[in-house]
Amino acid sequence: MSVAQRRRISTLVMNRFARNMLARASGGSVALSRVWPGRTDRLIIAPHDLRTADATRAAEIYAGRFVFAGKIVNCHGRSIFDLEPPSEDWEVALLGFGWLRHLRAADTALTRANARALVEDWIANPANKRRAVARRADVLARRVISLLSQAPLVLNDTDNKFYRRYLRALAREIRLLRYTMVNIPDGVPKLQVLIALCYAALCLANQARQIRSASKKLSDELQRQILPDGGHISRNPGALIELLIDLLPLRQTFAARNIAPPPALLNAIDRMMPMLRFFRHGDGNFALFNGMSATPSDLLATLLAYDDTHGAPMANMPHTGFQRLDAGQTTLIIDTGPPPPAGVSHDAHAGCLSFELSSGISRIVTNCGMPTTGRDNWRPFARGTAAHSTLTYHETSSCQFVEMSAMKRLLHGSPVTSGPVEVESYREIVQNGTLLTTSHDGYLAKFGAIHRRVLMVANDGARIDGEDTLSPPQGGRFKGADADFALRFHLHPAVKASRLSDARGVMLVLPNRDVWTFEALDDKVDLEDSVFLAGNDGPRRTAQIVIRQDARQAPSIRWSFVRSTASPAVTNARRNARREPELPL
Repeated sequence: MSVAQRRRISTLVMNRFARNMLARASGGSVALSRVWPGRTDRLIIAPHDLRTADATRAAEIYAGRFVFAGKIVNCHGRSIFDLEPPSEDWEVALLGFGWLRHLRAADTALTRANARALVEDWIANPANKRRAVARRADVLARRVISLLSQAPLVLNDTDNKFYRRYLRALAREIRLLRYTMVNIPDGVPKLQVLIALCYAALCLANQARQIRSASKKLSDELQRQILPDGGHISRNPGALIELLIDLLPLRQTFAARNIAPPPALLNAIDRMMPMLRFFRHGDGNFALFNGMSATPSDLLATLLAYDDTHGAPMANMPHTGFQRLDAGQTTLIIDTGPPPPAGVSHDAHAGCLSFELSSGISRIVTNCGMPTTGRDNWRPFARGTAAHSTLTYHETSSCQFVEMSAMKRLLHGSPVTSGPVEVESYREIVQNGTLLTTSHDGYLAKFGAIHRRVLMVANDGARIDGEDTLSPPQGGRFKGADADFALRFHLHPAVKASRLSDARGVMLVLPNRDVWTFEALDDKVDLEDSVFLAGNDGPRRTAQIVIRQDARQAPSIRWSFVRSTASPAVTNARRNARREPELPL
């Protein structure tokens, strides 16, 4: 580190220390003037919250029952902020204050008083500010946005004394939010902080300079993180929902203040909205790539209501690295991109060339996905190539990750350290359908192998033919003594699978009684256990189709999915069969 850099860091630290000491010495009375130039003595607007509110949950909160992330905590007359959280996900939900919207939905004098009491409880206890999760950038940003958007609930019918305390507390939160910019994880958390700072500048009086500054920083970050095709730089489909649910109200807040929204904000929204349709299957759920978990259907429905185009999804996202093949009622969504940059790869998966298949409203082939809560327990498995519907060479993932706890704290997650560099995809229209040719070199450096996958979708969508090949580059050879690989197709839990008698195929019965058949040419097919992690009720047992082979003996596997009409015997057998309940793990 250079002398100039050391001096700059020292100056930042001393300035922060001086500001903290000044605020403490004055009892917080200078908080507003230090955060904002000029007098900021009032809130002038409250942004709209697009998240779904449930008025029935207001009664639970009033009774002291806080239900977040699948966990219930009863405070029994004690402060909810003094209790030990049952999980980090629960604590994140509590300290983000998003639950205020449920109290606002009830809209009674009782719920307004309850909201004020809970906010006052948070403000009055200094220990709350020292909690590690409370100071986390994404949680802090969510809390600032919640306190701004739910201000009408908290401040309605209140006295001037509480109003001033509320503003001072909000000022402290925003000041801390600005400090987090020094050491904030890249990607979605960074954008969330900048969005929150934009809200703060727009919602409080005398903030012209801060509006310009916050808008400029947000514009620069949107141009960097939102790719030209509308995808997020992390390649996580869920990032689109997380960001749009805040960006759309931000656009409205600019308009409400009679301030022209930054062009970068408008352009980012216009690019991102079509991507919502790109990742959707027929049942409305998103494809499970790069950290995507269960689709928040309520948020997605709200966002789609703002989509004025209502057009068909695009077929190719070259910058984000995905392809979509639609034919009849059949949809394939394929990952054809390299891993994202290391700084935003803490949720990235080793799923290059994996695909998901759906027919109508039934998903057939999926990736395992990521659970909504308790991610750390499943993270090593969920990110591995074996958790995706693609080829796994020598039981090794095509990407390598940092998974050590100390490194995760240092690097804000578990970034990708190596993976595919050259990922190619070429689409062409042929006589009988659409042909997609893809390849990646994720196994080249370590094993001397390249994975090639060819997909052919018939025009009516009734047949998908594929071929997966594992071979060394021209003139090269495999490294090591073994060249075993496995081809996996993870099935959705709603699909009933049974192996055919010749052991070269599997019959797949969908919930709507459609029947598909998977067949492999000259290869034995196994039906093994798998897990679907992205269920709304948690992980669920399911099955996977597996074909194992040695690349030195047979480098290619040809396979097909064919939609067929069930015979009366099959239909009656299905109708009379005992249906076992599908239980969470």
